[in-house]
Amino acid sequence: ALWLAAAVEVHTAKEVVAVNGTNQRLKCTFSSSSPVSQQLSVSWNFQPEDLSAHEPVFYFLKEPYQPPSGRFKDRVTWDGNIERHDVSIMVWNLKPSDNGTFTCQVTNWPDVYGTIGEVRLRVVQKVSFSEIHFLAVAIGSASGLMIIVVIVVIICRQHRRKARDRRMEAADTER
Repeated sequence: ALWLAAAVEVHTAKEVVAVNGTNQRLKCTFSSSSPVSQQLSVSWNFQPEDLSAHEPVFYFLKEPYQPPSGRFKDRVTWDGNIERHDVSIMVWNLKPSDNGTFTCQVTNWPDVYGTIGEVRLRVVQKVSFSEIHFLAVAIGSASGLMIIVVIVVIICRQHRRKARDRRMEAADTER
């Protein structure tokens, strides 16, 4: 007999860039054909850029478990919500040595097979000019331009009103 096992689908960002010394939420969500079970487990692991051995980062089974040792001891906290299918973690006080790939794996009995989410973390010294900065500059420029247009319209209306008032005064003095 052929048994088909339902699968868990895990979703993460492909890459996250964070500034040295800051905290970063590593978002991981999942979908499962089965309702969330008491046996749901989440494993977060890390592989440094030098491709040395994987290191455990975080584990969840009914409750969160931090690693007892290693580079992430006392630097990772649970930031998920199982009912919302969110199994994210928060990594505190990022360092350049945290550059690498984090993996998020979820099993939700009977869905024990599925994809593994991978997110590459890049810790940088300062934020480079990105699309978000470009968008902020564009929105700020557009807002500034709209304010200038409104001011010009108000000044033109006042100028027309004064000119009309002068014409009316001149017409009144001619009578």
